[in-house]
Amino acid sequence: MPNILSRFYFSTFEMKNNILMGNFVWVLIGGGLGSVLRYWMSLYITKEYPSNFPFGTVAVNIIGCLLIGLIYGFTDRFQLSSVQWRLFLATGLCGGFTTFSAFAYENMRLLQTGEYLNFSINTIGSCVFGIGAVFLGITLAKL
Repeated sequence: MPNILSRFYFSTFEMKNNILMGNFVWVLIGGGLGSVLRYWMSLYITKEYPSNFPFGTVAVNIIGCLLIGLIYGFTDRFQLSSVQWRLFLATGLCGGFTTFSAFAYENMRLLQTGEYLNFSINTIGSCVFGIGAVFLGITLAKL
């Protein structure tokens, strides 16, 4: 009897592990593509519109927000609930392209559910502490 239970446990563990590893691969591929697209688009925009203002980053952030909105909107509208597609497109591609898209989407969800305090804390906290963390990192690197 213990032998049957241990076989069941290990086969279930292997199955869950294989699914999890497959999910990591989808995120990895999407993230790689998103990162390359971000790099290419930032270079292109910076070359076409030279400025001290980071137009490339702003454009990537806005396009990433539009993309993640379209991805979640279409998957909800057409009930395309494939975990792998959402992982590839939203987590991977958009996450590699810009994490700002995930930040914007999560904040939009907080507003939709009426969680205004959490929205405010997330927005202000991420901006203030994020910029503060960059400053701290630069400062620590100079020590």
